[in-house]
Amino acid sequence: MQRNTFMNVDLPRSARSAALPRNIQGRSNISFSPLSLCYGIFGVLLVAYIGLIAVVMSYAALTVEFSQSVKNDEAAVATLEGQYLAGVAQVTGTNFVAEGYAKPATTVFVRAESATALR
Repeated sequence: MQRNTFMNVDLPRSARSAALPRNIQGRSNISFSPLSLCYGIFGVLLVAYIGLIAVVMSYAALTVEFSQSVKNDEAAVATLEGQYLAGVAQVTGTNFVAEGYAKPATTVFVRAESATALR
């Protein structure tokens, strides 16, 4: 075992390196090999890819839900439109003379004052 002098005390090499802070030892344990860099990039890209797939799937689900909502709304409007047209057909086909209404003798147009104060 080789002895080194450190602060006037003989310490073994392993004790000396443990006693010094990392920046004084002169070397760090972090290695930047190309393979570990590739693994890191691959991991980040994999997480980003999975995240993008989740976003696309949620967008597709929302699109399907919205299209179903539009179809339901169109069906409700079609029902209301059918009721309206049935009411209009009933009024159009009504014989007003038979209902007791008299035909007007003359038609006169009357001017009304403006409803707003701006005119």
